[in-house]
Formats: sequence, structure tokens, C-alpha cells
Amino acid sequence: MNRHLKPILWGWLLITFFLTPGFWPGPARLSAQNVNLGVSLADGKLLGFYFSISKYFNVPSETVIDLRNRYRQRLADEDLPVIFLIARQARVEPAVVINLRLGGLSWLDISIHFGLSPEIFFAPVGMTRIGPPYGQAYGYYRKYHGQKNWGKVVLSDDDIVNLVNLKFISEVNEIGPERVMKMRASGQRFVDIHDTIQMEKAKGRGGQPGEQKSKPDKRGKGKNK
Repeated sequence: MNRHLKPILWGWLLITFFLTPGFWPGPARLSAQNVNLGVSLADGKLLGFYFSISKYFNVPSETVIDLRNRYRQRLADEDLPVIFLIARQARVEPAVVINLRLGGLSWLDISIHFGLSPEIFFAPVGMTRIGPPYGQAYGYYRKYHGQKNWGKVVLSDDDIVNLVNLKFISEVNEIGPERVMKMRASGQRFVDIHDTIQMEKAKGRGGQPGEQKSKPDKRGKGKNK
């Protein structure tokens, strides 16, 4: 297939999938009248990333894309899972988290502002040796895991973006976080990591990109993990 046509086909496949009745439960479904959300249909990678955020955090896909478009010059795509995770754990609207971020607070400062433990950012990992960019952060996790007081923990903005996207991508795709860690260590962007995993899953089951097997949600809708 012509390499210029591939991303366009990707975008149409995703839109077709999310508009097909019965495939996508909950608020993430788009209706025909609101497909035009300011994201190019040619950018299937981003659409897939946004729709997975919608599914994982149980928020309308319109909300995800609207926030991204509104703050495109000041927030990165990989900031979105951090915003929605903190908002869910703090039980506030994402806009509240964004305002604090744009006001100059770090992601760690924002979580402290809401009285949240750094543990919310971590996914359990079975690896004995963890290298960059996760080694130092998981050193804290192993020391303080399960404790109410984590002591003096220093997590940079990059640390938290890496941790939350690791947690989000591994859990929404139902794969071990170790796979995502290795891909990130090789320098790949999270949007690309997510896209690669989605493509592999779709190829393995002969389905469309973004399609997920239906499983009961043990986390509960909108509840803290």
C-alpha cells in the first residue's frame, strides 16, 4: 500500500469502528454529527491514543480531543493520561488539574495539592532490574509501596509522564508493563508505542485497530484504583 495512503486508511478504520453500533460501550462512542473534532483523519495514531484514553478513564472521547485541541500549544499528547489520572483520583474536573499545571505547578506538586500518594502513578512490575527511564522512580516504589507516608520522594515531570503512560498503555491494552518499558527505553514516543501494540493486537485477532476484547471492569467506573 502507498505509504501516504496508509495513515488515511488508519484514520477511517478507527472512525468506522467507533461509529459501529455495539462495538464501543460507554461514553467513548462518537456520533455521526460530532466526528469533526479538529483532529485529522489521517492521524490514526493520535485518534487511537485519544480513544484509548477515553475508554480507560471512562470519559467521552469528545472531552479528550477538545482538551487536546484547546491546549495544543501548552500541553503534549502524553500529558493527557496524567491529567485524567489525577482528575479521577482527586475527583475533580480535568480543567482544574490543567489550570494548576498552567499556573506553574509540577505534576508532583499537583498530586500533593490534592493529598494524593505517589503510588497512584505506578503499575506493579515483576522485573528485578529496571533501567532508565524508570529505575530511580521504581526505587522509590519498592521502598515505599503500600505505605501511607512515602517520605521524601522526588519525581520529575518526565518521571510522572513516563510512569502514568506506562500504567495507562499496559492496562488499557491488557499487556505486561515490562513490554512498554522496553519500548520506551529504546526512545519511542508513547503514542507510537500504543499504536504498535494496537496494530499487533488487531493483526493477531484479524480485527480492526482499537478493538478490545470485552472484559468486566474490576476497577469500577470512576473509582480510585
